[in-house]
This record gives sequence, structure tokens and C-alpha cells, in this order.
Amino acid sequence: ACPASASLAILTLHRCRMGRDSALVIKRALLPVDFLPTASAEALRFRAKCMAAVRRFFDERGYFEVDTPVLSQDIVIDAYLEPLVVREAHAGRDYYLQTSPEFGMKRLLCGGIGAIYQLSHVFRQGERGTHHNPEFSMVEWYRTQDDHFAQMQVVEDLLHATAQLTAAPHSFPRPFLRTTYREAFLRHLKLDPFAASLDELQRSTREQGIEPPPSLDRDGWLNLLLAMSVESKLGVDRPEFLYDYPASQSALAQTRRTPHHVAERFELYCGGIELCNGYHELLDPAELRRRNESQQAIRRRDWNRELPQESRLLSAMEHGLPP
Repeated sequence: ACPASASLAILTLHRCRMGRDSALVIKRALLPVDFLPTASAEALRFRAKCMAAVRRFFDERGYFEVDTPVLSQDIVIDAYLEPLVVREAHAGRDYYLQTSPEFGMKRLLCGGIGAIYQLSHVFRQGERGTHHNPEFSMVEWYRTQDDHFAQMQVVEDLLHATAQLTAAPHSFPRPFLRTTYREAFLRHLKLDPFAASLDELQRSTREQGIEPPPSLDRDGWLNLLLAMSVESKLGVDRPEFLYDYPASQSALAQTRRTPHHVAERFELYCGGIELCNGYHELLDPAELRRRNESQQAIRRRDWNRELPQESRLLSAMEHGLPP
């Protein structure tokens, strides 16, 4: 890595004339080096090994690689994900840099393809921090006839295989832990996220010394407690899946009664950092329309840009998205 304030000494040849004679004088100049990569050559070589290992993993398991558009008029409607917008001046249309490749990939599934993966650049406006960047690389994959529990095992196998194939500096001891959303809140906050009142959530936040933003709904309080008081304790000794989120946080996942109404989705944490999420995918286009409207309402409430609710994914799901 090269700090932005660093500079690189360059030796240049400068010709000067002294009477009839000429001489070459070596001159040292200090030039900024912001053109250099911020990753070391060693890190980039390791990244290339990881990419090759990921491709090998999926190729050997019957998936094949696809390449869907990064720029599209379609976009996922998420209340808390802000896409980057590209304006086509000639046609007067807006396009979106994709926050994930899922819309294009699910359309392929509707077309009869059964197991696919993609290594893609994705974009999320305002995502900047120690572990975030507006542009980053994502591997996304789908296999028909699987549920999210089967895919948890695929994730575990993927991380294990990648570490083995690349001599990764970090190990992923197996088996990975599997913890429900409710268990995590009870263990780390002594709070039942399905039964706690709004007042109890707010009181727990104050007890944690967290300064909440204004105008949070129930899911907002739960997300705040998860991010500030629970996540750092997940996956400390070994990777840990968090699953069975509240149904109100289902995004594009199916739901079920357990007896709590939960979303069939998971996230994977290593050392308190989320690395992955997975869904047992929603199949019902009418339900997707309802959720889009709900997410759009939250965006309007928070003065965020409205996003197009009709998409080619909805058309494809009306044709039929396999489980």
C-alpha cells in the first residue's frame, strides 16, 4: 500500500550548456505517486489466486460462469441501498450501476438455466469506510432446487476450498456455527427481538450507549442493535451463520412460521465482519410487487430517490422462477 502523501524520487537527465561543452546533469525530482496501486503486488497476486480458486470450485460442482449487464434500467428496490445513477443524455433515460447482479441472473434461471455463478463489479453509493467502498467485487451464485440451508453448506465448502487452494493466511475452522437471529439477541443482549416492545428496544439501545438517529421504525432499532452491539461478537472463534431473520426483513427471501414469522435468509460473519448473505429466493411476483411498494414508501419517507418498480425480473417471475 502507498499512502497518498508519499512521493517517489525520480532521476531525470537534464542537459545544460556550458560554453561550447555540453554536460548531462542528473537531477532528482520529487513527484507525487498517486498513480500507484493502493494494494501491494503480493496482495494482488493473492487476489488473483482467490479468483481462480472460486472459479475452480464452482466449475467442479457443475455451475457455469455467466456475465450479466452491470448497467441496466432495472434495479433492486432496497430502502437502505442507494444505487449510482448514469444519465443517458441523448435518450433522456436513467440507467443504474447494479448493486448486485441478481436481477440479470434470476432472469437466466427463469430461462431454464439451473446452476450459475458470476464474479462481478457492483456499486453502492455512500458505502465508504474501513470495510466498504462504493465499487467492489462480488461473487454471486444460484442453484435451483436448493434452499438456504443447503447453500450454507456450499458457502462453508467454498471458503474452506479457497483457503486450501490459495494457502490463505486465515483459516476457517469447521464446522461453521449456525445461530438464529433470536438466539444471537438473547445471548448478547438478553433481548427477544420478536417479543420486545419498541420501548424495550429503545431502552436497550440507551443501555449500550448508542446514539440513535431520528425516526427509526422497529426494524431500524433492531438493525441498529445488531450493527452496534451484536455483529462484533459473531464469528469470533470460527465462522458463524446468522439465520431466520424477522419476516419484516425478508428483502427477496421467502418466509415461514417457526412459530415466529421468519425470513429464510442468512448472513455469514467472520471476526465480527459480514462476508456473505444468502436467500431461499422469493418466487411470487405479486409478493415482490408488494415488497417493492413497501420499500419505496420507506425511501419516500427518508427523502431518497424513487426507483422504478416495474422490471424485466418481474416479467420473468410471472413466467416462472424455479425454487
